[in-house]
Amino acid sequence: MKCNNLKYGVLAVALAMGVSACDNFLDRPTIDNYNTSNYYETDDQCISGVNYLYNSPWYDFQRGFIKVGEVLSGNYYWGSSPYLTFTVNGTDQDLVNMSYSLWAVIGHANTVYDNIKGSPASQAVKNQCMGECLTWKALAYFYLVRSFGDVPIIHNNTEELVNGSYNDKYKVQKADVYEYIIMTLEKAMELLPESSDPGRIDYYCAEGLLAKVYLTRAGISGSLNGDDLAKAASYAKDVIDNSGRQLLDNYSDVFRLANNESEESLIAWRWTAEGNTWTSQNTLQSDLAIDGFDEFGDCWGGWSGLSVDLQEAFGVKLLEQSPDSWINATDTRCQATMFLPGCTYPYFWQDKGGFDYLRFIYDDTYNAAATGTLQSATGSNTVKHLYGNAQDHVAGVGHSAAYMKNSLATHILRLSDVYLIYAEAMMGTAKQTSDASAIDAYFAVRQRAIPTLDNSHRPSTLTWEDVWKERRLELAMEGDRWYDYVRVSYYDPQFCINELTSQKRNSFVGLGDLYEAYYSTQSWSVNPDAMYYDDTVAAPNVTADSFTLPFPTEDVVFNPHLMEDPIHEDVRSLYSY
Repeated sequence: MKCNNLKYGVLAVALAMGVSACDNFLDRPTIDNYNTSNYYETDDQCISGVNYLYNSPWYDFQRGFIKVGEVLSGNYYWGSSPYLTFTVNGTDQDLVNMSYSLWAVIGHANTVYDNIKGSPASQAVKNQCMGECLTWKALAYFYLVRSFGDVPIIHNNTEELVNGSYNDKYKVQKADVYEYIIMTLEKAMELLPESSDPGRIDYYCAEGLLAKVYLTRAGISGSLNGDDLAKAASYAKDVIDNSGRQLLDNYSDVFRLANNESEESLIAWRWTAEGNTWTSQNTLQSDLAIDGFDEFGDCWGGWSGLSVDLQEAFGVKLLEQSPDSWINATDTRCQATMFLPGCTYPYFWQDKGGFDYLRFIYDDTYNAAATGTLQSATGSNTVKHLYGNAQDHVAGVGHSAAYMKNSLATHILRLSDVYLIYAEAMMGTAKQTSDASAIDAYFAVRQRAIPTLDNSHRPSTLTWEDVWKERRLELAMEGDRWYDYVRVSYYDPQFCINELTSQKRNSFVGLGDLYEAYYSTQSWSVNPDAMYYDDTVAAPNVTADSFTLPFPTEDVVFNPHLMEDPIHEDVRSLYSY
């Protein structure tokens, strides 16, 4: 936490002052017109006052979301990034921004919660808004404890400001932080309605997150806790059976602008490119898309790409197969996750008849910015987190994108994740199950991804390894994979170490010539002497300590307690809402 000043407590008060309307997540306080004494007076003002928690405080977490979640985990290749080589230190700017962003969320959520609690608005709307605040707060702590391990707890900003204890906070043991997250979500569920407007957090959204928290906490003691797994299963099953939500029929539809607020999306950052408020927008396309993907000159992610290891998890072996293998892949998640040679996409560049990956690179009559050079060192670029060009953006949400600004939602918790949480939790400590409902949940996710599967392919027994792989394919590039490693490292660090150090995390050599020849002649001819995977780079040094990221150096300077052993806090008796 940024302990050298009261930045987030003060900023939360300033930003939580008032808004003009409440029909979308752009609406936010206008400091010139309101203060805490004359805002949060009506239902509309309360709803408007919580809207910005769905985007702005999370803005500086975006890059860390990919680098930690996907690069560190071996799903994404990002050049010389320290996240690729496990050499991240406390001065890394993405780490710093990620940490400060999470503490900002907590500060904002605390302050908005307190302001709404004293409002004369209707109790039903106050409860809804306070429940949303608490869910966002719980999510921020969930990221903090899985990223940094033992962390301080800031329960109430006002009290911290009054007693001046920001720079004197002690770390709290991970087990207590998890208990605090659970307590916070339980309170959120007491307050939230069972259904709400599209895109807003409701009871079942918070319950789905609680199921994930219990699944993660289950291993915190060093071995799996059957009671925690049973609770994870129970909460996940309630969401599956009673929320009324269903998986979308088509996997790739989940990630399109038109489905920003689909029933499959339980919790998401709801960005907007409208208005003049910087930090309310999604900028991930800039970091991840190939140069020239949109018209704004703001794409510089072409040199990175999906890792060779993730490609092979999808069954793609670029130097051993022909393009027909992945163009006609039965798992629809493959093309919905990664651009590969020969693949085309009707939902990108719709005004040009669709997007063709190789034509984009080599045909300057189709793409004026075509360089004629393959950028990606792994021969693949990401599809997720991209909206396309300006016309695609208009078609999806009715308004244009702009420089480093788009409105594509970033899904943090999806219904398919809850299905897989249920399947895994139902295994208990045995790590396998023949329970029909667990297998049904797993198979629903798999069958949606591979529509050609019929019931004859439904397994009679489900293993932990089945779900482990399925989670990787289903949630690839959604910022989740590293945190799967973290939770498993609680009780089986050697498994995680072995898997991470055996990954293909490096680049290919010679793919540019292979791709250009294929585009020109439609002949896929691999010269093994000139086209190969570079296996000369040593595996990263992964140890049991690698699953806890360092605190930002500046935080440690201003609060040396962060380098001391954590304390135990009885959160249930110390804190209340």
